[in-house]
Formats: sequence, structure tokens, C-alpha cells
Amino acid sequence: MTILIKNGHVIDPLTGKDGKYDVLIEEDRIISVEENIRKQADRVLDAAGCYVMPGFIDLHVHFRDPGFTYKENLETGGRAAVRGGVTTVCAMPNTKPVIDTAEKVRKIHERQKAESLTNVIQLGAVTVGQEGEELADIKGMAEEGCHAVSEDGKSVMNAALYRKGMRLARECGISVFAHCEDRNMVEGGVMNADENAKRFGLPGITNSVEDVIAARDILLAKETGVKLHLCHCSTADSVKMVRLAKEEGLPVTAEVCPHHFILTSQDIPEDDGNYKMNPPLRRKEDVEALRQGLKDGIMDVIATDHAPHSEEEKNKSMAEAAFGIVGIETSAALTYTALVKTGILSVMDMAEKMSANPAKILGLSEKGSVSAGKIADIVIFDPGKTYRINKNLFESKGRNTPFDGYEVTGRAVYTLVGGRVVYEADMEDKKND
Repeated sequence: MTILIKNGHVIDPLTGKDGKYDVLIEEDRIISVEENIRKQADRVLDAAGCYVMPGFIDLHVHFRDPGFTYKENLETGGRAAVRGGVTTVCAMPNTKPVIDTAEKVRKIHERQKAESLTNVIQLGAVTVGQEGEELADIKGMAEEGCHAVSEDGKSVMNAALYRKGMRLARECGISVFAHCEDRNMVEGGVMNADENAKRFGLPGITNSVEDVIAARDILLAKETGVKLHLCHCSTADSVKMVRLAKEEGLPVTAEVCPHHFILTSQDIPEDDGNYKMNPPLRRKEDVEALRQGLKDGIMDVIATDHAPHSEEEKNKSMAEAAFGIVGIETSAALTYTALVKTGILSVMDMAEKMSANPAKILGLSEKGSVSAGKIADIVIFDPGKTYRINKNLFESKGRNTPFDGYEVTGRAVYTLVGGRVVYEADMEDKKND
């Protein structure tokens, strides 16, 4: 099938294209990106007034499949992803059972082809069952295309074992994605340790819970040479440490989630489980540091930590609610609203942090770009649409978001995966009229 995207403003970090071009797609590949392409096509998409960007790549999602499919599964997670313009995701391995063998990685990769509208890269656990006692089959999982291992949801507290896992990951040519949390320092905390926690009478989580492990993991990466990616950074000192690591030339990258660069703990209006995430919402100075880190290029990636839960698990006090919020359907709009419209990032920066850099980290040389020869994973993004986020319209099974009713600008109007249109906003609008 041939698709021609007309009249759009192409944003491509790889080639630097930033202007009005047409995009010709045949089957799953981009054939050309030129001005005024005149060619018959099976379908023409009018992108007037919109940005044509490489499909977003979310390095950090929880699709809960297998084992927790009442929260999410490959099908609903895929629908949620493409609604948000996300064409590839990295699924974390803290499922039931934990993804810790080559066979389990292979099974998810086989299933996603039939069940998910988005591309799913299944990450493997660092240790067997994420118990922190014995290394998982890192080599086997790498051979099955896991691209990275992660103990996400917790940290490997045994530094000697973790170092062995890092060495093995480096030998296999894959990354380590680090959830930085010293579990011995959490002490039952459920939100940031500050005045708001005291007001709600809730135990707090200090910045050092994250910072101690971030420092440790950077030092281990320095020793082992592994490519280290720090997940969901939330503190000012994490930004400082990533900056120092980059200045030293270490293979360290880092991500920030929209909730961490937009909201502070002072934005929590009441004891509401929809504001409970790990790491927690921090202070204003942390948010400012994260934004500056993104602006300066220190923080490489915007990811979501998309973590759907049932209403029963979230509609309660933060003392009892599950950690985590959904984000894959709102991340682009929140990023455009909070960072691009305010001048912190350019649209090119947005494409770099949501697509080009994630592709580079994963070694996906055929993705993250709107240029000839690349796989046609594309989002057509309308920067002129202003609306309020409505959790009841989510494709995800999860409705757990602190952004319900939040006014944003920008949304995906078309999402293409492998040259196939898998989401159209017009179709959704007609369905909801």
C-alpha cells in the first residue's frame, strides 16, 4: 500500500529537516521526503497545520501482561499507545510470572505481533523472579531481542550481583535500565517527605532514597562499561549526577516523566491515591532542575512509566493505594503544553527526546526518523488542538491519572506503525459525538 502525507511540517532530528515537506510511504518504508511530491497513492493524508514526526518511543511502560491483565494487556496497552502517538514501547518485566528467560521474552514478542497495534519490546529482568538472589538468563534474553534488562519496580540491592549482571549485559551488547530506590531507606513512605506529607499525616520518601542508588549505579557503570539508563528521575541531585557522568564520558542516559516535570508535591490537593507514584512528586526546586536538565540535553528522554491499576487499587488513601499512574495517552500533549509552548524545548527537542534518543539508546537504527529508508513509524501531531484530558476516553484499562480535567494543547491525529494507519483522531471524534 502507498500512503502520501501532504502539507505537513516535518520534524526530523536525524536529518535536521524542519519545514513543509511531503512524505511518501510504500508498504512499511518511507520512500521519500520532498517538497510537492506528485505521485498516485492508495491513500492521501492531509497534514496541513500539523507536525509530521517520528513515532514516539516510550522506553518505560507496564502492560501488565502476563498475570495482571485485569489492569492492562497487550491489546489495550497497544491501543492506548497509538492513541498517544507511541509506535514502540519497552515493556517492563515485573509481570506474573516475571519475564526472566529467553522463552518468556520470545512468547511476548510473538504475541505482540498479533495482539498489539504498537511495537512491543519486552525487557528482561536482571535477576530470577526479580528476587535479587540469582542472575536471570541475560544472554538468552538478549538473543531474543530484549534490548535491555531491568529490575524495574525495585533495585537490585546486592551490588556485587548487580555488577555481574552489568558485565554480562555489556558483553551481550544491551543496556541496563535502572529503577533507583534504596528499599532499606523507604521506611513505608508513600509520598515526598515534606510539609504536605506532614499535613496529610503520611510517611515520606526522601530524595536520598533515589539519589543513593543513582550514584551507586553510575559508579558501577563506570567500572563495568555497561550502557546505563536511569529510569523516571525525579530529583535535582539525579540531574547533577547525570551531568557529571556525561562530562566524564560515561555511557549514561536518563529519562524524565511528564508528571515529574509538571507537578510538585504541593499540587496534591488531598490524600488521593491518583497522586501516588514511585518515585513521588517532588519539590518545586526538583521540578525546575528536571526541566533545566531536559533543556540542556542532560536528561535524554521523556518516558511515561505508564502504570495502570484498577479503580479499587487507586481509589483510596495514598497509605493503601498502589504506586503508579497511566501516562502513555497523555505524554505528548503534556510535553507540548508544559515544555514546548513555554519555550523550554523546541518541537525538534520534543521529537529528539520522545523518539530519536530512545531509538538510539535501544540501537533501533531504522526508527526515530522521518527520512527515506526508515521504517514508517510516524505520528501526525496537531499543535493547535486545545482540550481537557478526559480519563473516560482512555483506551487503557487504567484511569488512574492526576491529570483528569487538565487543559492541554496538542494531540496525535494519525499514528502509523510500519506504514499502516493504526489510529485516526477523526474516527474517535465521530465515535464520541
